[in-house]
Amino acid sequence: MTNTTKTIQELNLSDGFLFAKVMDDKEICRKVLETILGISIREVSIPARQGTATTPYGEKGMRFHAYINDDMETVYNVEMECRNQKKAPLPQKARYYEESMDLDIISAGEDCEKLKKSFVIFVCTFDPFSDGCHIYTFENRCKEYPSLALGDGATKIFLNTKGTINDIDQEMLDLLSYMENTTDAFAAQAASPLVREIHKRVTEIKQNKDMANEYANLVISLCESN
Repeated sequence: MTNTTKTIQELNLSDGFLFAKVMDDKEICRKVLETILGISIREVSIPARQGTATTPYGEKGMRFHAYINDDMETVYNVEMECRNQKKAPLPQKARYYEESMDLDIISAGEDCEKLKKSFVIFVCTFDPFSDGCHIYTFENRCKEYPSLALGDGATKIFLNTKGTINDIDQEMLDLLSYMENTTDAFAAQAASPLVREIHKRVTEIKQNKDMANEYANLVISLCESN
C-alpha cells in the first residue's frame, strides 16, 4: 500500500500512483513486458478504461493489449502488490483478473475461440510463496502428467523483489531492485539501460506540477474517506 504521508518526491515505483503513471508510457510498458517475459513485443496499446492511474493504492491492475511478432493480440494485466493479505490471497486475485479479462474479450454465449492469450502479472514487494525465487510462473497442467499442458493460453506470473536465488539476469534484477529503490543514486549505478530510461520518466513525473497536484488531491480524498 502507498504510504499517504509520502510526498510525490518520495514515491518509489512500488507505489501505485507512480507505477501507473510510468506504465502509461507505451514504450516503457512494452520494454518492461519484454524484460519480464523474455520475448520481443512489437506494439502495446492501453485501453481507455483504467483503474490504477486514479488511485495511489493501485488496487486495480493496469491492463494492456500487446502484439508480439504477429497479429495475434495478447492481453496483460499488471499490478504492483505491496500487501500480503490473507483476506485477498494473490492466487484468488489472479483468478479474478483472468476471468475479468476473458469477460472483456467475449460476451456470454460468444465463441470461446475468440479468447486471446492472457498474462496476469503481479510485481510483489514480498515473497508470495516463500521459496526465494524472483519469478514464479504458473500454467494449467495435468496433475497426473505434469508435462502435459492444458494449452488454454492463460499464464500467471508473480515477481518478487525480495528474491534470494540466482534465477534471473542482471537487467531483471536491476529492474526489481529499482522498484523499491527509485532513486537517482540507484539509477546512476544500474547496469540496465531500461532502469535509466524509466528513471528519466520518473524524474519528469516528479517534477511535473500537475502530477504533484493530482497526487496531493488523491491523498487528500483518501484521507477524507477514511
